[in-house]
Amino acid sequence: MTTQQLLDAELAGQPAAYWTGVAYEALIAYTRAQQAEKGYTQPQFWLLRNLSVNDISPDGEGMTLPELREAMASYIRPEDDLAAEAEVLLERGWLNRDAEGRLWLTQEGEQARVDLARNAPAIRAALHEGIDDADYVTTVKVLQRLIRNAGGTAA
Repeated sequence: MTTQQLLDAELAGQPAAYWTGVAYEALIAYTRAQQAEKGYTQPQFWLLRNLSVNDISPDGEGMTLPELREAMASYIRPEDDLAAEAEVLLERGWLNRDAEGRLWLTQEGEQARVDLARNAPAIRAALHEGIDDADYVTTVKVLQRLIRNAGGTAA
């Protein structure tokens, strides 16, 4: 048995939950650091996206912070303070707040969303460096199967 086969056999026996957790934390940390260098946070970008009729919002209607938290429940992190992040966007003029406390995307905010979205391809390219698309697809399919095997729902 070669050293590579031994290493592969050892890797095959390691828990997927450990490696997916390590990968998640590293990918989020990298993404957020890249966004911070550009002057914004991931939660700020999510706020803009969730309020844009040209992105996630189905109707472009304003939303309250609780509604936004609910909309982002599957990906917001416990340390993310949407109220504080929204205040920054209000100060920048990217959001407005109405009398009912609903946040609305401004024209400047929509332009900022478009501009910030242009950073995503470079972040993706850096993270995917040295990874063949076929290998990436295989990895995602394996993760989806693990999710289904664990009783979860994989899109």
